[in-house]
Order: sequence, then structure tokens, then C-alpha cells
Amino acid sequence: MLKEFQSFIAKGNVLDLAIGVVIGGAFAKITTSVVEDILMPVVGLFLGGIDFSHWKIVLKAANQATSQSEVALNFGNFIQIVVQFLIISWVLFIIVKAANKAGLTQQTSS
Repeated sequence: MLKEFQSFIAKGNVLDLAIGVVIGGAFAKITTSVVEDILMPVVGLFLGGIDFSHWKIVLKAANQATSQSEVALNFGNFIQIVVQFLIISWVLFIIVKAANKAGLTQQTSS
């Protein structure tokens, strides 16, 4: 069973996938920084100085007497995550489109 696993892990597809996951994780960090540190402050400035990260709906206020923290729906963070997703999706679309045009991907026939 160990030899089968070694054979499986040595295949190019598994190694390619592992490299893709690592690069994808690094790309996600870059995208998060672009959205949070560059894009959203500019969007907020154009919308009158709004900081999306602090947008929330408080369901239950914090109670300092009982040390109970606030319960809130942080939809500002959700907006930032959606923007990150759209940026990552757009970049991946461009990469796949360029790879298809360059003939770097394998087309499967149905």
C-alpha cells in the first residue's frame, strides 16, 4: 500500500495541485491586502468616508456588568469578502482565458 501511495503522490497532477494550492493561498493573502488596504478605503472615500469594515447590525449590545460581548451581524466584512471573491474570480478567468488562447490547457470532448 505504501508503494501505491508513493506512485500516486509522484504523479505530476498531484504535485501540480499541491503547488497550485500553495500559490493560491499566497495569492489570497495578496488579494485580501489589496481589498482591505487599497480598494475599500478608496471606495469608502468616494462614498463619503465610509469604512465598510465597521458596518454591522447589533443584535444584542455588550453588557459590561456581566462581561458579555456584543452580538452583531458584521455585514461590512461580508462586503469586503465578496469584493475579494470577485477579484480572485476575475483574475482566474483572465488566466484561464489566456491559457486557452495560448493552447496551454487540454480540451476535453464530450
